[in-house]
Amino acid sequence: MRKLLFFFVVVCLAACSSIDCPVQNIVSVQYEVCDKAGKAFALTDSLSVVTTRVDGENIDITKLLNSNDVTLNRLIGKSSFSLPISYSHPEDVLFFCFTDTVKTVVDTVWIKKDDIPHFESVDCNAAFFHEITDVRYSRHYIDSLVLLNKTVNYDQTTVHFRLVPKSSD
Repeated sequence: MRKLLFFFVVVCLAACSSIDCPVQNIVSVQYEVCDKAGKAFALTDSLSVVTTRVDGENIDITKLLNSNDVTLNRLIGKSSFSLPISYSHPEDVLFFCFTDTVKTVVDTVWIKKDDIPHFESVDCNAAFFHEITDVRYSRHYIDSLVLLNKTVNYDQTTVHFRLVPKSSD
């Protein structure tokens, strides 16, 4: 009986804990695919996104697409997507690989950012929010990549970038 009473007290005390750590603490960048007029549309070509640290070596796209660094794999028929953002590098390098039935076209996107530590509570893990300070991109498939919101935090509904492919008229 004592063991049962002790167990009951321990369970009650553990249940009364009120740590408010966020359950969904994912920080990611939201992209929306639009035409030149700003109207969202679904991608007809397959999109894969690869991220890796490239230190001046030649890039072999086949190796990249078969590596463990694939962040988004063969997205098609969607008008929006999200990608994680690093918290340990001042600049993220992303390879956007657009594939149709014949060929693959690759654009490189460089996102510079400031990392801002964010604390909910002493009992919770630290998260990092970000301020995007600059974006550069190659223009093989991408016509423009417009920064709409430079603050990246827990809000999964905020669109950060508007991606306009060259084929959208």
